[in-house]
Amino acid sequence: MDKDKLIEELMADSRNKTYSKKGLGPIFQLNKECKILIIGQAPGKKVEETGILFNDKSGDRLCEWMGISKKTLYSKDISIMPMDFYYPGKAKSGDKPPRKFIARDYHPLFLENLTKVKLKVLLGLHANKYYLKDGFKKNLTQTIKDYESYLPEIFPLIHPSGLNNRWISKNPFFESKILPALKRVVDDTLKS
Repeated sequence: MDKDKLIEELMADSRNKTYSKKGLGPIFQLNKECKILIIGQAPGKKVEETGILFNDKSGDRLCEWMGISKKTLYSKDISIMPMDFYYPGKAKSGDKPPRKFIARDYHPLFLENLTKVKLKVLLGLHANKYYLKDGFKKNLTQTIKDYESYLPEIFPLIHPSGLNNRWISKNPFFESKILPALKRVVDDTLKS
């Protein structure tokens, strides 16, 4: 299914009626030639306002982690598919989780367009649990520590949100081991 048809179907889906009534379309980045697919959580409020994924501090951090520029993030080499294509709203701490039906019903339609993907970067608990299934370890920390077992197709990560600063400070391996490896893998994939 092409991008326009996918958008049309999402906007016609009654489960997205609240967004469609407000004139809000689904937010994703689909580039058929991409080598890297980033699978994130869901757009935040700022992203909903601009319609551009990672157009916030988490996007700056993600680029830093991957060793790429914003220009590369929005290039033909990268697609971005959130677990929910709409901002799910606020919860007590952070945003509400992505709605489950989006990944179940719409990710397969999105993925059928992406035949050249060499690396999937999974951001956060929801993306990692959904895509790793039985390969997900007892928690996200253990999954990330064991990143090499998922290569070369998948690289598991926490979400680049500032809400994860405490986790990063409690897990120094992330900055000393994981991020240098991520930069190498991303660079190799983009050059291939």
